[in-house]
Amino acid sequence: MNGYSGVWVYVEHRNGVISNSTLEIMGKARELASKLGVEMATVLFGNDVSHLVSTLAEYGADRIYLADDEALKEYKTLPYTRLLTELIESNKPEIVLFTASSLGRDLAPRVAARLRTGLTANCIDLDVGCFEDNEKGKRLERILYQIVPAFGGNVVATIVTPYHRPQIATIRPGTFPVPTKAPGRGEVIHVKVNLRREDDKAEVLEVKRDLQESELENAKIVVGVGVGARGPDGVKMLKRLAEVLGGALGATRPVTDAGWLPQEYMIGESGKTVRPDLYIACGISGAMHHMVGVRNAKVIVAINKDPKAPIFEAADYIIVEDMFKIVPKLLEKLDRKG
Repeated sequence: MNGYSGVWVYVEHRNGVISNSTLEIMGKARELASKLGVEMATVLFGNDVSHLVSTLAEYGADRIYLADDEALKEYKTLPYTRLLTELIESNKPEIVLFTASSLGRDLAPRVAARLRTGLTANCIDLDVGCFEDNEKGKRLERILYQIVPAFGGNVVATIVTPYHRPQIATIRPGTFPVPTKAPGRGEVIHVKVNLRREDDKAEVLEVKRDLQESELENAKIVVGVGVGARGPDGVKMLKRLAEVLGGALGATRPVTDAGWLPQEYMIGESGKTVRPDLYIACGISGAMHHMVGVRNAKVIVAINKDPKAPIFEAADYIIVEDMFKIVPKLLEKLDRKG
């Protein structure tokens, strides 16, 4: 659409550090911007955050929109929504990307609603290309392909927003690799902050960190718990395996639904996305709604006594055996070794 140009990333940060999930999205945004021949920009709101500008430039930002003000010290829905909406209306980016975090899930849909545009949540991939609207006989260019699992994770769907701008999406943490830093000199655009009294109705009482965010989503080794664990005793054994390996514990939805582990441990369409160097799937059948959460694992080892388990199709190494026979032996060997 005429007048819209650029790929934007909303920057999430905490305690003076940019989130890994934001850096992941910046790598993909840089790729999309290069394909479209436009700038990649970041939007940074907060208080005492100017020192983060250099990091954003090193990760590929051509332009950094900076709103550094004491009034933005804590995230509040109404002022952040209005400030970002007005910034987008003034500068007209064609694509705006958010992390599918608790903050992103709150902010992105509100911004999309105010701009009267579409939003695709929890994307597992992105690309750009054309869209053929056969009903209207139109071929539309510069379309963002927003790729998500659908129908309970049984299929992967591509969603487009052909007639509205900007095209907005949230991306699951762990979906893309963190890009390599390089010397950069992003242009800093200072954003004036003028909040209204009606925007400051809510009071922030407490900020809680997402449980297991660093342990699971950033783990190099993840041990996955399936229903083959048979209950709390099996979970306890696999938790010990994760600890011995210096990794993190994750689970399928049936495991968390059964109450064996909290929901924060869930990996898959309804849970977290991980990209470990090693994923050890124990007693997991391999339903697609779980596998979309481990699709970026470098190596998958699957332990399942069912020789026809679907997970074997995705695994690099397979062990057709009851996990209660394999894992104790593995623990014994690891204990002896170290």
